Amino acid sequence: MKFEDYQRFTFRRDGRILTCAFSGNAVNAVDARMHDELAELFVDLQHDEDSDLIVLTGENRAFCAGGDFDWFDEQINDPRKFRAIAYDAKRIVSGLLDLEKPIIARLNGAAAGLGATIALLCDVIIADEGAKIGDPHVKVGLVAGDGGAIIWPQLIGFARAKELLMTGDLLTATEAAGMGLINYAVPTDQLDAKVAEIAGKILGNPRWAVRWTKMTANITLKQIMVSTSDAAVAYESLSNMTADRKEAVAAFRERRPMILTGE
Repeated sequence: MKFEDYQRFTFRRDGRILTCAFSGNAVNAVDARMHDELAELFVDLQHDEDSDLIVLTGENRAFCAGGDFDWFDEQINDPRKFRAIAYDAKRIVSGLLDLEKPIIARLNGAAAGLGATIALLCDVIIADEGAKIGDPHVKVGLVAGDGGAIIWPQLIGFARAKELLMTGDLLTATEAAGMGLINYAVPTDQLDAKVAEIAGKILGNPRWAVRWTKMTANITLKQIMVSTSDAAVAYESLSNMTADRKEAVAAFRERRPMILTGE
């Protein structure tokens, strides 16, 4: 796919830096089109000959706030649509881990669910201190199967990661930086300067030393991904077919407490 063919992302160049921005609705929620594009995005970024570093950010008020609820309804009503995205769900994670170029996540706003997974799989995560990050899959009745269960324990340990994945609680950027989940939380007016500072330091080093150091560091993550992603995506697909999944989404839409049956 050519960059001009993307409908849910915009692209801007500054020398050898390519900024790629989620550009969907107000919170950049993931719909079918965005999910399709994410499965191609990191391959296309790898093949772009005019960039050496990627900055991934969001337009509007969020980075990427997770799944779109209209799309959730479609998947609940027709589970085949959820099953159909399983292959691409794995490609998104593998594509990001296989990207040789360094990628900085610029969290201008909320990163939740798949948005949080993508941010945390980047190489350096720099957030506006007003941003929030979390993986609330369980709050909408889903298993955190899209990569959250892979990356969260590696960054903050299993005890903290499992607590946050099972509660679905969101963290402030300051809290996330304090526990080592992200690299930096900075005031809004310092966000771009911090991104530019880190990007400049990385680009000041020999290209292949940087790229291959990154790939060496990613070997362990790729091994974990290969060993867990099939089961994780399968469990998530199963959870999409439960009664509590349907109730969780309905309760969220109707702004009321969930009435769960355990089914």
